[in-house]
Amino acid sequence: MIEFEFIDIEIPEFKPEFFVSSLSDLIVSEGFSEGDITVVFVTDEYLLDMNKTHLDHDYYTDIITFDYTESNFISGDLFISYDRVLENARDFNVSSFNELSRVVFHGVLHLCGYKDKSEEDEKLMRAKEAFYLEKYVSRETLS
Repeated sequence: MIEFEFIDIEIPEFKPEFFVSSLSDLIVSEGFSEGDITVVFVTDEYLLDMNKTHLDHDYYTDIITFDYTESNFISGDLFISYDRVLENARDFNVSSFNELSRVVFHGVLHLCGYKDKSEEDEKLMRAKEAFYLEKYVSRETLS
């Protein structure tokens, strides 16, 4: 089951049905089954505190993924800074919906086993993000 939580943040254009549908399909497309996934939207400061506490990193980030996947069942918690999403959207000249989708897909791709620490891994991750953005977001923005 895919659930969403909002901590001290509102996302006016948030479309839970879109994300449940696209993420469920993404998981199946990657050869897995859907377990329990919680997507938690937070502020920059909230995620910075988590980054310091859990990862010993003292910098802002757009997402932190906690992977609880067992066997073939994709499960985890995705903590996403909506502040970062908005700033990234401005920096990359894309819609906030496009960037929000990219970050959510990115987190679920991590749960599917994709990494982004090496140059080669990052290229594959970006290609997967682009594939799923094209598949789901371009269709969504046409409706």
